Amino acid sequence: MRTDSIVQDYQHPQPGTTSTLTLDERVQREILHNGIVRPKGYTVSYHGNPEVEKMHFGPKHPMKPWRLTLTNKIVMAYGMHEAMDFYMARAATNQELTQFHKQEYIDFLQRVTPADRLLPDIGNGSYPYNMGDDCPIFDGLYSYCSLYTGASLDAARKLTNNQSDIAINWSGGLHHAKKSEASGFCYINDIVLAILQLLLYHPRVLYIDIDVHHGDGVEQAFWSTDRVMTLSFHKYEKAVYFPGTGGLDTTGPKSNSNPGAHHSLNVPLNDGIDDESYTNLFKEIVGPCVEKYNPTAIVLQCGGDSLGGDRLGCFNLNIRAHGACVAYTKRFGRPLLVVGGGGYTPRNVARLWAYETSVCIGAEVPSALPAHTPFIDHFDPDRTLFPNLHLSGRYDNKNSKSYLENVRVSVMEQLRYLKGSPSVQLQHVPPDLDLVRDDVERELREDRDEKEKVRRGKERGVGGRGELMR
Repeated sequence: MRTDSIVQDYQHPQPGTTSTLTLDERVQREILHNGIVRPKGYTVSYHGNPEVEKMHFGPKHPMKPWRLTLTNKIVMAYGMHEAMDFYMARAATNQELTQFHKQEYIDFLQRVTPADRLLPDIGNGSYPYNMGDDCPIFDGLYSYCSLYTGASLDAARKLTNNQSDIAINWSGGLHHAKKSEASGFCYINDIVLAILQLLLYHPRVLYIDIDVHHGDGVEQAFWSTDRVMTLSFHKYEKAVYFPGTGGLDTTGPKSNSNPGAHHSLNVPLNDGIDDESYTNLFKEIVGPCVEKYNPTAIVLQCGGDSLGGDRLGCFNLNIRAHGACVAYTKRFGRPLLVVGGGGYTPRNVARLWAYETSVCIGAEVPSALPAHTPFIDHFDPDRTLFPNLHLSGRYDNKNSKSYLENVRVSVMEQLRYLKGSPSVQLQHVPPDLDLVRDDVERELREDRDEKEKVRRGKERGVGGRGELMR
């Protein structure tokens, strides 16, 4: 037989010569090189569902869920997954969503499709439930909402069950959604639902928001309670910059007899705030709030639109400065839920959330993105985790030292009204969402059992082998 036959003897490839093994081996080397290990003394969990990443708001819409794909690829390339518990979240149920949102609004989200022709209100020109250009109807809308919300609920449960000390869901953080309407690219307020879950076990929850936009939906939801303190750092220019709320004098109900009085704190900022000013102000305000309010759990919304160069932002923050806020919050050692939010330059949002993941697990990662990072061309030309964002589209810093000091003093004045940690009557809490989940799972199990009975009934009449029953 000819030795140059087309059919050759098979030779097993040596380890490291196939693309799959090479990638795995490179990640393992990265883990060793960076010293990625599970944190000592605390557990970090990472929550999400890859189906969220596939959603598409439209070609011209600034919200790009695939920023989550970029984030996860960087996290995996550095090997950070080795230091965390990974959970693929299930979708939140209708019953869970209606713990905050109105049933008719959820029903609308569940049935509406892009083919439906929604007519604006004749009086004010608005569309039903505030749908429109900012909040479009796209294929898979309800699935998108229920999946990112399910991840936040799962993260909150891991905290309440002591399975995690820091729980991360970058797909969550949609802080503008209201009880019965969408707002600012947000349809379901996963933060509110997660806080309700935390309140089943925690007397007090501190919500901190470092998105460039005011966290109005969360503030509004907990306006009249002292069991949640909301603290939002944001750009404020009434009637000009969305959502136009969150002024320095907005501190909760005006009546001191209302439990929520002085529990909604706002830090309104002007264009162009820089790293040093922002991080100093954050520490000077958050520290006293934690000391005075004494929360038993903290929720931190890490919107990436407060970075310099963001498509919709107007600050000059770099990634390390934004991450310093996460590091400072982590130092308090309280159960911590970390969620995403805004951020409309996907490559920078991905860098940010990957870096803040490293902060959560206590790992120091090199500036250079690993060469094996998928889609690394998106991070050209520098391919670094820490680009100089304050140089791109830089805004003049309109936050004088005297202005920032006035803001700080004003917030401290509100804290003086607090008489210490609020008392809690634990019998007045929302129904346990775990019970809702158990009911749903029982219904699914009963449905499967019923289908199994039907299948077996059909099989009883089968004659011979190979006969097809239809």
